[in-house]
Amino acid sequence: MQPINHIVIVGGGTAGWLTAGTIAARHRGRMAHGFTVTLVESPTTPIIGVGEGTWPTLRGTLRRMGVSETDFFRQCDAAFKQGALFAGWTTGAADDAYYHPLMLPQGFGQVNLAQHWLADPAAATFCDSVTPQGRICDAGLAPKTIATPEYEGPANYAYHLDAGKFSTFLQRHCTEQLGVRHVLADVREVRKTETGDIRAVRTEQAGEIAGDLFVDCTGFAARLIGEAMGVPFKSCADTLFCDTALAIQMPYEHEDAPIASHTKSTAQSAGWIWDIGLPTRRGVGHVFSSSHVSVDQAERELRAYLGEGARDLPVRTLKIRAGHRETFWTGNCVAVGLAAGFLEPLEASAIVLIELSAKLIAEQMPACREVMDTIARRFNATTHYRWGRIIDFLKLHYALTQRRDTDFWRDNVRPETIPDRLQGLMELWRWQAPWMHDEFDRADEVFPAASYQYVLYGMGHRSAVSPGSLDAEAVQASRALRENRSQTERMLAGLPRHRDLIRKIHQHGMPTL
Repeated sequence: MQPINHIVIVGGGTAGWLTAGTIAARHRGRMAHGFTVTLVESPTTPIIGVGEGTWPTLRGTLRRMGVSETDFFRQCDAAFKQGALFAGWTTGAADDAYYHPLMLPQGFGQVNLAQHWLADPAAATFCDSVTPQGRICDAGLAPKTIATPEYEGPANYAYHLDAGKFSTFLQRHCTEQLGVRHVLADVREVRKTETGDIRAVRTEQAGEIAGDLFVDCTGFAARLIGEAMGVPFKSCADTLFCDTALAIQMPYEHEDAPIASHTKSTAQSAGWIWDIGLPTRRGVGHVFSSSHVSVDQAERELRAYLGEGARDLPVRTLKIRAGHRETFWTGNCVAVGLAAGFLEPLEASAIVLIELSAKLIAEQMPACREVMDTIARRFNATTHYRWGRIIDFLKLHYALTQRRDTDFWRDNVRPETIPDRLQGLMELWRWQAPWMHDEFDRADEVFPAASYQYVLYGMGHRSAVSPGSLDAEAVQASRALRENRSQTERMLAGLPRHRDLIRKIHQHGMPTL
């Protein structure tokens, strides 16, 4: 038997350190018996460091790693995120906007409120009818109070953060609290066994580093999974067209300026602009298709969005290669983060894919090499499913548009650019509202049926409602809708201003359970 005791992660950044921390926290008890986690990071290669949006899953990830949420806020320039506001995606009109919040509709799982909302032509927006979170975001409020314990809250939330500070924060926690060995060295060669496994990486500064399982977190370079193991890249550029991003760090006009507690995504002529509020600045960027608009025109649109204050600010250009590896785990090498693939950051899926992959590796850590291929097959099946569902969901935002003002929007509704599975679901949803039995019943589902409801009905889609079909749930639905109205009023009255809460966290900290 060849036991798996030495885990080598090549590459740092968010992917490397989240993976190291997740594995080390899960297997900490084994470290006294020879189990090791080593992270090899180049001292000269900078991290990408742009992604600032996360999912609520990060709360559980950090908690399992033993991270203090107060320390995280203080050291990572963090803010709360309660969802995303999409502006201009449906018609491009001035009042064209809707929320994809992080809270589920009232009573979700017991009653499908979407059908009852559709039957009431006088109802408010779908989001406001079924959850308080859109109204909370409109009011600039936080999802909790300073008296709420760490990682808890009456409203569901994720984070916005400074990616560079986050990596440094994770590095310190992993090395000081979780026993991760950190090696600053440049990998010059990947050495393999006769069977094709990776035996070791040879580094310039630290010599040879051997391991039993290697995790490729080398970013777009994919030094292990791509170069050494030869796993091809599968493009999805025929579905998701955006291939370039321009990023700017925008200062606030004054230190007490409001901080949005949601990501704002504003459609442009051939892409969209993200706008993320941190305590010290805004992270803003334009994601676009270079086949539909020039870089110069995209930059003009970005600076026009930001106004006069951005005239002299530097812009960083990033290329996007939409797609993923054909296989994520081959032999004793598994790819996580950008080495596995990347999609445009429309729904902030990059960090959550790191979290889910790291958690799966940690939970299904093979005891020995003899069972690794079986675990790899399960990992690949699950991860392929997740990437496919994220591609479907991102494409939904484009496929529902009514805009026909540019080639970009016209091309996005061409049937041949829409995945078959999504086309089938969109046809189904002409006649009924999305629900959990519409292929959303897997434990590893990334977007629940509720997310599809928020986008569909936020973008003006109307599912047919059969007469008499709602009678069985009428009382339950009426109760849930009343509770939403009541909860909305309580939250609007009781939650603090977003910046005020962050300031109190820095001054006093949050209670711990």
